[in-house]
Amino acid sequence: MNDSIALVGQPNVGKSVIFHRLTGRYVNVANYPGTTIEVARGIARGLPGVEVLDTPGVLTLPARSEDEQATARILLNEKLRALVQVGDAKNLRRTVQLSLLLAEAGVPMVLALNMMDEAKARGMAFDPAKLAAELGLAVVPTVATGNEGMAALTQAMTEARIPVFRLTYADEIESAIDDLVLVLPAAHLSPRVIALLYLAGDKASEEWLAAQGIDLFALAARRERLQDEYTEPLAEILQRARMTAAEAIVHRVVKNAGSAGHGWVQRIGQWSVHRWLGWPLLALVLYGVYAFVGQFGAKYLVDLLEKQLFEGVINPWFHSLVTTWIPIVWIQDFLVGPYGLWTMGMTYALALILPIVTTFFIAFGILEDSGYFARLSVLSNRAFKVLGLNGRAVLPMVLGLGCVTMATLTTRILHTPRERLIVTFLLALAIPCSAQLGVVMGMLASYGTGAFLIWLGTVILVLFTVGWLSGKLVKGKRIPLMTELPPMRLPVAGNVAKKTWSRLKWYLEEVIPLFLIGAALMFVLDRLGFLPWLIEAGEPLVTGWLGLPKEASAALLMGFLRRDFGATGLFALGSALSPEQGLVGLVTLTIFVPCIASTLMIIKEQGLKTAAIMMALIIPLAFLIGGLLHRALLFVGFA
Repeated sequence: MNDSIALVGQPNVGKSVIFHRLTGRYVNVANYPGTTIEVARGIARGLPGVEVLDTPGVLTLPARSEDEQATARILLNEKLRALVQVGDAKNLRRTVQLSLLLAEAGVPMVLALNMMDEAKARGMAFDPAKLAAELGLAVVPTVATGNEGMAALTQAMTEARIPVFRLTYADEIESAIDDLVLVLPAAHLSPRVIALLYLAGDKASEEWLAAQGIDLFALAARRERLQDEYTEPLAEILQRARMTAAEAIVHRVVKNAGSAGHGWVQRIGQWSVHRWLGWPLLALVLYGVYAFVGQFGAKYLVDLLEKQLFEGVINPWFHSLVTTWIPIVWIQDFLVGPYGLWTMGMTYALALILPIVTTFFIAFGILEDSGYFARLSVLSNRAFKVLGLNGRAVLPMVLGLGCVTMATLTTRILHTPRERLIVTFLLALAIPCSAQLGVVMGMLASYGTGAFLIWLGTVILVLFTVGWLSGKLVKGKRIPLMTELPPMRLPVAGNVAKKTWSRLKWYLEEVIPLFLIGAALMFVLDRLGFLPWLIEAGEPLVTGWLGLPKEASAALLMGFLRRDFGATGLFALGSALSPEQGLVGLVTLTIFVPCIASTLMIIKEQGLKTAAIMMALIIPLAFLIGGLLHRALLFVGFA
């Protein structure tokens, strides 16, 4: 018997939490063979020698995205001791829908019904024992976040049995399945499920069959003959059959469907995906974030920290301390000079950026915990259709508002290399990270709402124009959106606080060192005479074309080290910038090249050649848009 157990389930069902509960802290994370998808492996506590695999989330099978294909490959290639499906108890129909396929896999199986606390809080009542009888497998209620049900799940994993459930499809499909099963080789996965996946067009099963030496040409002919009998894709027919069966089972099992939550919250959830009401609601959400981050964070908190605390108390005291105890002038300048580690690096990071990103992380956490972001993908689906994408593409872009580097990594959730290429390019081009966006909103708040709307309109126009051209030039077909929305709910203060602290911890650990490196780099360039030379060399473009002060060249230079560092450089110029100059500088920096970390991630995901082409397009485009905006603002007399 093999000692591997795979955790399988839809996204956002608590699979990774259960994985950590089962394995503890010491895990190995690596790309699964043949993919760029990371799969975590760890030894189960209480089960010596038993390895647990945390597979990527799957909405359904056959696989459509690369992460779903990785899960399909694991099911096909791993010799599993047991299969543990992690399901969302408050969304039982969707959970059972996947169970109906996995139950036929020919592998001992357990269903962990997670988030039982949330299901009970909504008044849901159902009988897990009756569900277990319907599916022919063990069902274990769990609350992974509270470590409830983990001991029972561990015990059930050791006693797992192969389910006896079998869903019957239309006669033509059953006949085709039986014909394929006769020619399939012995496998760890049930030949029936392999046949189902292949008939539905699953790429991972095709690769597996090819590796077994099966003549795919002959199999393809059988699949095409079956598909010719239907007017819609076979995958949708199979999915609908499982959906109908799942609804019937849930109807027999559920005693009380409960309520999705507060009625007015659910109405807001419905409005957020409405064809017409969704956009005004989105505008209201954006304005709320703008007011909270731009007005409260960038004005009140920055004024409190920078002017009253740092400039009024801390910096004068530290400057006096350094000049008193360190007689060497260049070391004094290195610490408290114009490009000093403290006066530039730490002051920028703590007094300017920290209050802004803190308010942004709070706002981001509230929207994330409420379930609004999932609805944003549905609302934006029509708009992204213009780009040859679907609404799923908005998720990496929303994550890009937190960190473009990590958002580039999450483009793996998209279905095709074409989608990943286009979205990666758009992330590098026109999606500001949280720290940069916070500074941008802080500056725009001082220029007025009109400046904010001009900045937002320009960036969106560039984003969709370039995206539309990319969609036309990059070959491939658009994949329709298929998603299921989680219930809209009131944000939980504890969840928002945990997420905010986690992101702030990342900021303090990762970003502050980069600010210190940036300040040190600027000090060295200034001492060696390169900084004045770079400013002078860029003056014709910066002052002549963009209409900015020559000191803005340093901000553009710092922007490549880190985007928010460049925006902070503009912020620090203060009254030296007119509102028109500040707006032009912010638009140029927003469209300018991503930071070094994001560039390296693009190289990792897309290759050096593709990354170089992106940079060669983005840099001149940023200056072109900035210069055109400068002239347009002068023409209309913006002030």
